[in-house]
Amino acid sequence: MRRREFITGLGVATLSSWPRAARAQQSAMPVIGYLNAGSVDSHIQQLRFFRQGLNEAGFVEGRNVAIEFRWAEGKFERLPALLADFIQRRAAVIAVGGVTSGLAAKAATTTIPIVFLAADDPVKFGLVTSLSRPGGNATGLNLLTSELTTKRLELIRDLVPTASVVAVLVNPRSPESEPQSRDIERAARAVGQQIRILNASSDQDIDAAFATLVKPRDAALLVTNDALFDSSRDQIVALAASRAIPTIYDRRAYPTLEDS
Repeated sequence: MRRREFITGLGVATLSSWPRAARAQQSAMPVIGYLNAGSVDSHIQQLRFFRQGLNEAGFVEGRNVAIEFRWAEGKFERLPALLADFIQRRAAVIAVGGVTSGLAAKAATTTIPIVFLAADDPVKFGLVTSLSRPGGNATGLNLLTSELTTKRLELIRDLVPTASVVAVLVNPRSPESEPQSRDIERAARAVGQQIRILNASSDQDIDAAFATLVKPRDAALLVTNDALFDSSRDQIVALAASRAIPTIYDRRAYPTLEDS
């Protein structure tokens, strides 16, 4: 399914998850809280589709619904305060982008409906009980990106056969990092590829990680899905280009530097 269909579905799913009784009791314009651990400039296109999905469901921002946007800019420690603001404003629903934001939202409230767009398996991370019966107050969409890890490693090997080692950029502060690393190590064993994990949890760490790639002809790089890396995509792409390091990303927006 294309990204536009995912995001449009997210907008519709958001509104369909509002309890009818809660909507009937609200005298003011209902508030949707939109939370993302990344930055706004790397999600502009997603926001367009999000608003479009709401409009197609009959909800127009500023007319019959209010939307409050909050961005953590890759700093996960900001998430609890941003969520507390939504709870104080009595948001009718909280829409979140990514597993990290979803876990923070689930920890913050058990009553406000949460709708997520997860890049990885939401069951594995404990966001929902199962895909068919999510349970609790969270539901959403799964992009199944972890299933593509093996294919990405195979693609790197086909395109860069001289890359004896593939470095993998991971944010150790992300709750997704440990499962991501396990998936990558499993995929590497399956294709017989040697990998090296590079940890980075800040822009300075990203610079330091690239500094270790001193033999670009003998190495390639895989960048994992992470809010910090989304926020720092210009930096990452520039570093990879300046060092001539073959790099594969989880989204087209990285190499094209377009709005994702």
